[in-house]
Amino acid sequence: MAQILDGKRVRDEILAGLAPRIQTLKRKPGLAVVLVGDNPASHVYVSSKVKTCLELGMHSEKLTPPASIATGALLDIVHDLNSNADIDGILVQMPLPAGIDSQRVLDAIAPEKDVDGFHPVNVGNLSIGRPGPRPCTPSGVMELLRRYQIPLAGKHAVVAGRSDIVGKPMAMLLLQANATVTICHSKTADLEAECRRADILVGAIGRPAMLTRAHMKPGAVMIDVGINEVRDREQAAAIFGEGSDKMSAFDKRGSVLVGDMHPYHAAEVSSFWTPVPGGVGPLTIAMLMSNTVDAAERRQ
Repeated sequence: MAQILDGKRVRDEILAGLAPRIQTLKRKPGLAVVLVGDNPASHVYVSSKVKTCLELGMHSEKLTPPASIATGALLDIVHDLNSNADIDGILVQMPLPAGIDSQRVLDAIAPEKDVDGFHPVNVGNLSIGRPGPRPCTPSGVMELLRRYQIPLAGKHAVVAGRSDIVGKPMAMLLLQANATVTICHSKTADLEAECRRADILVGAIGRPAMLTRAHMKPGAVMIDVGINEVRDREQAAAIFGEGSDKMSAFDKRGSVLVGDMHPYHAAEVSSFWTPVPGGVGPLTIAMLMSNTVDAAERRQ
């Protein structure tokens, strides 16, 4: 049976390591989160981020402009935060409502305050190995691998998914750790064959349980980045099976979370794997806090 990579444990280790760094600063690190509109999932994510800030003794500001805000007005908010000396990190929660130019907004964040690592300057720094904030989810995966002492040098890593937020930066971080990296996507000719070559398989596609046993090399490390909410009972039963604990939970809540990998197959085939929830997910906020503390130290 595969060993579980416990994201909650690693998250707690990361946050514990930040606490003494925060105490040595002359001013509390400050994180501003801009939440536009009423997306329920975004509200949950932002609440978790603000809560973690407060637990660490950091300064947090939450700005909640309406969904009707124009791009120009949102840019004004970002510019004000850029010049705010109490704010070290700025996060604009995605997705933004339709009608707002998301790229213009992200590009307007000062690179040194871009704790999501999405600004073109920081993307460029990542691509050539220069210091700077890294996207939180991929850098969280790297911390998970490092703290479980999983070797990367010379290993073949396959990243299934090419998004700017996860897939591409994940591939670059693995490459910098001396892995040999393949990126797969919707146009890959034989996805199963490519994935089966992986010593380390990263699922970042955004489709529930898409990667099955047919995609997995026995003994490989399975990193499941996907967090998909399944609301269709038939689809959930096809994944987990009638009578399972997951289906009991589904019948109570009307939904269940599923990663991009089939959970039973990953657990049976791999040497290490990340469950959903509880694997990669907890590390995203931990790395956001880490990026904010890093930014505060550089600025102070």
